[in-house]
Amino acid sequence: MNNLPNLKIMKNQILTIISAFLLSNAVFATDDFTIPNTFNSGETISSQKMNENFGEIQDLLNKLIQLNNLRTEEFKGFVAVGESGTILTSSDGTTWTSRTSGTSNDLQGVTFANSTFVAVGYSGTILTSSDGTTWISRTSGTSNNLNGVTDANSTFEAVGKSGTILTSSDGTSWTSRTSGTSNYLFAVTYANNTFVAGGGMETS
Repeated sequence: MNNLPNLKIMKNQILTIISAFLLSNAVFATDDFTIPNTFNSGETISSQKMNENFGEIQDLLNKLIQLNNLRTEEFKGFVAVGESGTILTSSDGTTWTSRTSGTSNDLQGVTFANSTFVAVGYSGTILTSSDGTTWISRTSGTSNNLNGVTDANSTFEAVGKSGTILTSSDGTSWTSRTSGTSNYLFAVTYANNTFVAGGGMETS
């Protein structure tokens, strides 16, 4: 029993592992987390104190699991978009339901963040939805085709024809950005604190 690891180190290791997959949600659960009993080297440790410590750790784990479940409850399912304004939703990936998009333009991409779906498509089409069922048309400020959309750091970014790049903090109001290219942008993604857009020669 004398060689048990330092409980503070144990706590830090547990929080590091958990926060790796729960991201910032872990902060809210661990703010008031304390280990009831600490031990000195060579001290005889009672089973009661150890149970108290592990009980606190178990409570923390349960709290983090609950937070993660709340996060995923925002939307459980899938949304697909396509030609002529097609929008399909599914709760299991097997059975799909057609939704009314309100547009006949081809839809090229869709993303989800901050409880909001954003779909983009031809002729500057941008649609948003809070539930995947009811969709609202938004003013993009461009008539260029939009081919891809992503989200990161509370920002939506859409890209398209003639080097078009649009950004929005809420999916509703959009701002045109200077891309420095007139080529067609086909896709956009985010990694390592950087948005990256890719494309090629104008095709349509």
